[in-house]
Amino acid sequence: MDAIKGHEDKSETRAEFVQALEARLGCEIVVTGTDVAVYCRDWHGDIQSDAVAVLRPRSTAEVQDCVRAAIDLGLQVVPQGGNTGLVLGAVPDAPDRQVVVSLERMTKIRSLDADNFSAVVEAGIVLEDLKEKVAQEGLYFPLALGAQGSCRLGGNVATNAGGVNVLRYGMTRELLLGLEVVLPDGSLFEGLNCLRKDNRGIDLKQLFIGSEGTLGIITAVSVKLLPAPEQVATALLALGSLEDAMTLYRRARRQCCDLMSAFEFMPPIAFELAKEGMPDLVLPMQAEYPAYVLMELSGSGLVDIDDLMVRFVEFAFEEGLALDGVIATSQAQARNLWLIREGMNEGQAKRGKHLRTDISVPLSRMAEFVSEVEAKIGTEMPDAICVSYGHVGDGNVHLNVLPGSRGDVDEQIYCAKQIANEVLDRYNGSISAEHGIGRLKKDDFSQRLTDVHRRLLESVRSAIDPALTMNRGCQIDL
Repeated sequence: MDAIKGHEDKSETRAEFVQALEARLGCEIVVTGTDVAVYCRDWHGDIQSDAVAVLRPRSTAEVQDCVRAAIDLGLQVVPQGGNTGLVLGAVPDAPDRQVVVSLERMTKIRSLDADNFSAVVEAGIVLEDLKEKVAQEGLYFPLALGAQGSCRLGGNVATNAGGVNVLRYGMTRELLLGLEVVLPDGSLFEGLNCLRKDNRGIDLKQLFIGSEGTLGIITAVSVKLLPAPEQVATALLALGSLEDAMTLYRRARRQCCDLMSAFEFMPPIAFELAKEGMPDLVLPMQAEYPAYVLMELSGSGLVDIDDLMVRFVEFAFEEGLALDGVIATSQAQARNLWLIREGMNEGQAKRGKHLRTDISVPLSRMAEFVSEVEAKIGTEMPDAICVSYGHVGDGNVHLNVLPGSRGDVDEQIYCAKQIANEVLDRYNGSISAEHGIGRLKKDDFSQRLTDVHRRLLESVRSAIDPALTMNRGCQIDL
């Protein structure tokens, strides 16, 4: 669909809401009119919605004011960071009853403690800005996403974002020490300590990580930092199959151990899509092989990372696993290799609406799973194109499907999704490895909940937000 359906037009009520919000919060915070549109569309541009207004607070206290104003007016709140999510978690779906609260103006680093390897930062900071600022102190924040130039840390936390470094550093959850959260009643949960060990009962911050704004608005985050890697080695290898990629990963996991920070697989069409997304991109080799692996090693101190990469690549050729390959000899070359991975996403977006999955399966069965799903889609939808890629070490595969020229696009997307999910259920996998549930996957998520799982989720939601003020319509319906 081209827009999320809302209530029937209530322009007078909207005008009254806006007038009340401006009187209470000030015109500097309240955004209305045509400026609202950019906050109410998804990243790919498939969905365009609307909202009563967008509220842009500059401090935690102003976030509290925004929430209390919304409560008093009977409005729902949709928290938003960089709005780069892929499951409609931050896109309003009741335009006449919802306000977007954007954290984009809350970008301060409140403190940076190099000796404690930690920082306290506001939730609106752009991920790449955070990474660059801590790098100036010789430190490293390892969360790495294709959207890091525009996504914001609060959204990363609210979705428990993954990315390419999960293999070594874990999901966002593993990189956090504390949170500050404005709750649905406007009160403040103050949990911004920077302790590595704090075993005082239930760890309440875990409730908000991955909650996608349904339990409150994350306003600040305490993060773990690490020494900046002094050496990074990147290689792109061509292989004969995804099965060979899995074999290579198992060897790399043992031979490179925890020095391996990324291990990504891509299909041949990745090169074509990357060029479509980034026409100026220089490709280091031709798409002549069935599978490709992009791997990265990193470290500091006495370990010779470059030598380790060279020796491992030599081993891969000797074993007959690698058929072709290139090792980056500079940071610019390494960046160019990663642009193939990132450009592939841009290319898919340029081809229009398509199925985007975010699946995880047991690592030992990833190749088998991809082969089965692609075969079934090829049989039932011969005009469609499967684009399977992802994070080998995490068991996370993005098995995307570009609809063919014959037939309705939405019907093809639905059919491909049903095929993928039917196979996924037999593999005991997950429909969301790192993107979240949002509004896009809510029905599929609900269908797979056990009674106990649903009861626990509903109990937590009802206890913290009984009025369903926060991001109603996201994750589950109560």
